[in-house]
Amino acid sequence: MTQERLEDHIDQLFTRLDEAQKSANVNVVFGLPTTTGDKTVIPIANVSYAFGLGFGQDQEEASSDIGAGGGAGALAKPVGLAEITPERTHIEPIVDEQTVALAGIALAAWSVFWIARAVIKILRR
Repeated sequence: MTQERLEDHIDQLFTRLDEAQKSANVNVVFGLPTTTGDKTVIPIANVSYAFGLGFGQDQEEASSDIGAGGGAGALAKPVGLAEITPERTHIEPIVDEQTVALAGIALAAWSVFWIARAVIKILRR
C-alpha cells in the first residue's frame, strides 16, 4: 500500500468521525431550545464519541503491503431539561424507567438467592 493510499484511509476515518459528531448531539436527541413567553426550556444530553485506528505491515522484507483499519461511533442519551424563568432555573432529570425496573428485578433476584441459600443451610443443620 502506498503512502498516498494510507493517507486516503486516514482521511476517510476522520471524515466518518466528523459525520458521527454531526449525527450525535443534543439537537438530534431533543431538538433546539424552546422559548415560550418568559420561559426557556433547554435540552440536556450526554454525548459520547469513540474512535479507533490501527495499522499493520507485512513482515516479509520484500513486501511493502500495509493495511489500515479504523472505526468511529457516537452515542447521545437524553439526561434532562433545564427550565429557565425570571424567577428561577430548574433542572428536571429524565429517569429511564426501564433501567430502574431492571435494577429492581436484579436486586430482588439477588435477595431471593441469598435468602434461599440461608434457608437451605439452616435446614441442613
